[in-house]
Amino acid sequence: MFDRELVEGFVVKRRSQFTMTVCVNGEEVQCHCPTTGRIGDLDLRNVACLVSPSSDPKRRTRYTVEAVSADDPDDPDKRWIGINQVLSNRLVEFFLQTHQLDDVVASCDEIHREVTLGASRLDFLIGSTYLEVKTPLTAIQVPYGDQIRTRPVKPLESTDRFVKHVRELGGSLAEHERAVLLMVYQYEVTKPKKRPASAHAKEVRAAIVDAIEKGVQFFEITMRFNPDGVELKTVAEITDNLDFGG
Repeated sequence: MFDRELVEGFVVKRRSQFTMTVCVNGEEVQCHCPTTGRIGDLDLRNVACLVSPSSDPKRRTRYTVEAVSADDPDDPDKRWIGINQVLSNRLVEFFLQTHQLDDVVASCDEIHREVTLGASRLDFLIGSTYLEVKTPLTAIQVPYGDQIRTRPVKPLESTDRFVKHVRELGGSLAEHERAVLLMVYQYEVTKPKKRPASAHAKEVRAAIVDAIEKGVQFFEITMRFNPDGVELKTVAEITDNLDFGG
């Protein structure tokens, strides 16, 4: 559960990588955008969103955009797509502590955040298992309402950080029992879509194949995102069914 219920509004426009103009309670306000990249192929103008208010008087923006919806803004039962990639780590830590991810990591007694492995800084060390969290937003895997406009999606140009983390996870198995890369979807995947191929797809594929051969496991989790909190919906291992296109 969130400390405070999120406030609904709609996006007027995305001003920059880090800011959006959002209409909240009839007022246009500048909001922090927690993801610097595009959100799939969505044209965000007039898209419904959820924002969290900030209590920090020194912040330049009063709100953070936490989720958007690809449904009709007037639909009272619209589904939300969480876009705050920083929030993913807080959610994963909560699910670990409450033993909702025992299928991924059975022992949750020792949870360490932001641990160094080689040249990388990975998200978690749980017992002897390294766990890195990724929140894919290159393809939004839900059906779109008729009013939703889309934009052409360019292939990813930079995959260096992803490849580095995958390689470090594989290398960790020389000294540790397990390594896991966890794909986090802050929404329910109801229309699977293929991610656009990156300019370095061959390098990504080679790194993933090498990591799997060394014993790295890949999992994904999906959630139901609501204004008052987030509910874990599914947990699945995808090691043998990976999409190498992204």
